[in-house]
Amino acid sequence: MASAWQLQEAKNKLSEVVDRAMREGPQTITRHGRPAVVVVAAKEYARATGQEKLSTVLRACPVKGWNVTRDKDAGRALRLR
Repeated sequence: MASAWQLQEAKNKLSEVVDRAMREGPQTITRHGRPAVVVVAAKEYARATGQEKLSTVLRACPVKGWNVTRDKDAGRALRLR
C-alpha cells in the first residue's frame, strides 16, 4: 500500500522512504499538500518503463503450464554455393 509523505518529513527520513518503497510499494511525496513525486523500487521502475528484459517478464508469467526455456538449436544450416 502506498504511503504519502510531506516533503520535509521525506527529506528527514529518506532512508525509510526508500526502504518502504522497496518493501511495500510506491511512496508519494507531497508538496504543499499535493502529490509531487513518487519513489519506486528500481525493479518496479524498470518494469513500468519497459527496461526489464523480455526473458524476465516471460519467466514471471502467471499462466499455468507456461514454461520458458532456451532452445539449444543453432539455427538454420548454411548452404554454401
